[in-house]
Amino acid sequence: MIEPSNHGWLAQVRESALEPDLPICDPHHHLWDDRDGQVARRYMMDEIKSDLDTGHNIVSTVFIEHLSMFRADGPDEMKYVGEVEFANGIAAMAASGMYGKTRVAAGIVGYADLAGIRVRAVLEAEVAAAPDRMKGIRCTGAWDPDPRIARSEKPGLYMDATFRKGFAELAPLGLTFDLPCRYHQLGEVTDLARTFPDTTIILNHVGGIVGIGDYAGRRDEIFAVWKQSLSEVAACPNVVVKLGGLCMDYCGFNWQGNPLPPTSAELAEAQRPYFDAAIEMFGPDRCMFESNFPVDKISCSYGALWNSFKRITQGYSPAEKVKLYHDTAVRVYRLG
Repeated sequence: MIEPSNHGWLAQVRESALEPDLPICDPHHHLWDDRDGQVARRYMMDEIKSDLDTGHNIVSTVFIEHLSMFRADGPDEMKYVGEVEFANGIAAMAASGMYGKTRVAAGIVGYADLAGIRVRAVLEAEVAAAPDRMKGIRCTGAWDPDPRIARSEKPGLYMDATFRKGFAELAPLGLTFDLPCRYHQLGEVTDLARTFPDTTIILNHVGGIVGIGDYAGRRDEIFAVWKQSLSEVAACPNVVVKLGGLCMDYCGFNWQGNPLPPTSAELAEAQRPYFDAAIEMFGPDRCMFESNFPVDKISCSYGALWNSFKRITQGYSPAEKVKLYHDTAVRVYRLG
């Protein structure tokens, strides 16, 4: 069966787009048609187009891997190329203009097992599969002892010597690295960035705030630790940060458990301390707002999410807004 939709719940809060002319590059979303389990999940062109049609000026997007659409045949290490081929096909559909103005998947971030075998050959094959759109790799080392909080089975991946040997192959091919972590791993991020100063690292989801399980009820304490650790990451000029991802369930805001979805004002109030702090540390030149859809759709609609960001940046200058919503992402992912 297809995954049950929360569209009816989300539809209870409808908002017009704030600052509808502001150009936006959404640098973080997924696409999948996963039918391996008992419940199928689908987020393809029709679904993302429906979310994009909310009045915001989304001019382009970046597809981020989500371990979907791998090749069924061939060497195991090469199966990941299938997801890049899939995303490139979606991008070609968008480029036809038949699905609206947004250049969906104008940039592609694929997956490769950087601790695996024949890493260079895998990366070269992915670049060859989408030579104009392949921009980087995401290989998650996000870890927490609570399996609800992180999918990685191995702690310390970013410090692993075999992983780092594969990581060293990125910069020579002009590839960036999207890095997911949890806030208590930010020291590993700093070490990785210092060791590989020529590799651009894009820190996902403002560094992985956690608020469930053993972390519940400790928001102020965690914020202080997160802020100090993030300041050390920000001292590494090769790191940029994505502002988003706080609507995931492990962040602990529990909007999805309420009778009504949050308004953009409610979202802005909760997210503002994190995003303002990150922008102050990194500057607009190294920050980009992201949707993280459809993962964050568990808590809010696409339109309300971007409205919440715009509420947070209400006092920022026009030049700062252009960087935060568009130019930083386009520069970092080399979208042209």
